[in-house]
Amino acid sequence: MTKKIILKISFLGISLMLLLNLNTVNAQDPIPKLSEKGWRQLFNGKDLNGWQHVGAGSRYVENGLTGSHGGMGLLYWTKEKFSNCTIRVVYKMQKANSNSGVFIRIPIEPREAWMPVFYGYEVQIDNHPETSNEDDYHVTGTLYSLTKPFAKPGKPGPKWNVMEITLDGPRTLIYLNGQKVTDYTEGDPTPKRKFDYEPFRGRRPDSGYIGLQNHGDNDIVFFKEVSVKPLDKKK
Repeated sequence: MTKKIILKISFLGISLMLLLNLNTVNAQDPIPKLSEKGWRQLFNGKDLNGWQHVGAGSRYVENGLTGSHGGMGLLYWTKEKFSNCTIRVVYKMQKANSNSGVFIRIPIEPREAWMPVFYGYEVQIDNHPETSNEDDYHVTGTLYSLTKPFAKPGKPGPKWNVMEITLDGPRTLIYLNGQKVTDYTEGDPTPKRKFDYEPFRGRRPDSGYIGLQNHGDNDIVFFKEVSVKPLDKKK
């Protein structure tokens, strides 16, 4: 066997190994294939048209995802408030665990990052709150500091997660990766505030602005999709 043939076989073998490794990675971390029927995309994957950032840091768009620099800040959808709908968010953490949140029921258009924290609801993204001396009331899929999870199906980075937040009048229902995490109705009992950065207790409006949090350079979460689908009309 000539040296040239040996080199060709070696090259083909290496290429095959790289291809198999790439397919293995993709198999472990596939982008979810989700139904498009009835869903309206708010994030177009190209720019932040329709969105506005307040607070520290910034968000950017690259390769169809929105990532962030610095924090703490909030990117919110400026064009309307949302109620009686399901908000679908597809995201992945940069690290095994990263901190962020999806804000809902923000009563007025925010001008800084802390008003939504105190007066809206944050649907938490943080699989390991114990690292910051917090508990299950602060885990992914809960209303931050207000509800305890029915399940903890959050996937570590860089795996994809699909979160569906349903706003049904005063009820908030949250599914993560197909499992129910939160089912809360305004007026349900909540624990007392433990930290001064937790939201104030009290009723939120049925309709409000939504937003994505950028927590800091050490806590980056990439969002691929933010879409909305109206609830079916009740008979």
